[in-house]
Amino acid sequence: MATETTAADAAHSAAEAGACVGANGSAIGMPQLCVDWMPNQVFWLVVTLVVIYFVLSRIALPRIGSVLAERQGTISNDLAAAEELKLRAVEAERAYNEALVQARANANKIVADAKAEIQKELDAALAKADADIAAKSAESEARIAEIRAGAMDAVTIVAKDTAKELVLALGGNADARAVTAAVSARLKG
Repeated sequence: MATETTAADAAHSAAEAGACVGANGSAIGMPQLCVDWMPNQVFWLVVTLVVIYFVLSRIALPRIGSVLAERQGTISNDLAAAEELKLRAVEAERAYNEALVQARANANKIVADAKAEIQKELDAALAKADADIAAKSAESEARIAEIRAGAMDAVTIVAKDTAKELVLALGGNADARAVTAAVSARLKG
């Protein structure tokens, strides 16, 4: 009996040796390393790789490629639009600066015109004021001359009367012609 081996012993010894035995429920070990199953595993590996290749090449990669192409197109369009907007912004800035220079020139011209107009009005007002002052000054000088002449006449009359009264008070005879001649000579210098 010792030389007779049963199927269970064979399965047990095969399991210990790492062989894959299987159909009657005995231990198999690692099926991926089972040499008996290797052609089956290679077949399914090839089938799986072919299916993955076709799925990727026919469905996934074209979709990814179209998304990348669309994205690249969008990026290119956005860059072109940004460049165009940048050019427009530079042109708008240049136009703004030109308008600013023109506005400053116009403002300076308006200020110069306003200054000239104000200067004209000021000169006219000064000329009118000078004319008014000259007229009033001439009128005042005439009045002063009149007053001075009137004052001299009054002084002459008062001087004649005073001289006449002094001569009479001192006991002399006052001749009107002599008093007038003496007062006139003294007033002249």
